[in-house]
Amino acid sequence: MLDNEYSVVSYFYNPNITPVSEYKKRLLELQRFASTKGFPVIEGPGDTKNWTQQVKKFRFEGEKSVRCRECFRIRLEETFREAQRQHIGVVATVLSISPHKDSSMINEIGNDLSERYGIMFLEADFKKKDGFKKSLEISREYGFYRQSYCGCVYSRHEMYRSRQKR
Repeated sequence: MLDNEYSVVSYFYNPNITPVSEYKKRLLELQRFASTKGFPVIEGPGDTKNWTQQVKKFRFEGEKSVRCRECFRIRLEETFREAQRQHIGVVATVLSISPHKDSSMINEIGNDLSERYGIMFLEADFKKKDGFKKSLEISREYGFYRQSYCGCVYSRHEMYRSRQKR
């Protein structure tokens, strides 16, 4: 969606994704798509231990809670650091494409980090204007793997509990 206006570089920083097989699956999907569209992918550090220590106290909070806020902050802040290292002037995130994610929360964090790092944040709610629907169409067209939980161990457990209740 952005490659008409920007030179896109994708930064895959997801220390929240478990298990390792899930992490690799999602990274490979991004790399496959990036190779067809011609943009580079930079893989961030796999500091799962650090992520877990910072988010653990919020583990029982659930989706769209302070747990997610902290996760978004950790991941977006590392993205801003990488943008600074790479001399990239604009940061965006695809997090807001999901109907399960709070776009205003994501944008608030992005704007705060933008001020701190002096790098523009592209505020967006990509699910609007049929964005989520378009993402589903693109997923079908490219045969993307579609995950059933956000990636973290806590949301994975919540997904399993929810399925058991049904």
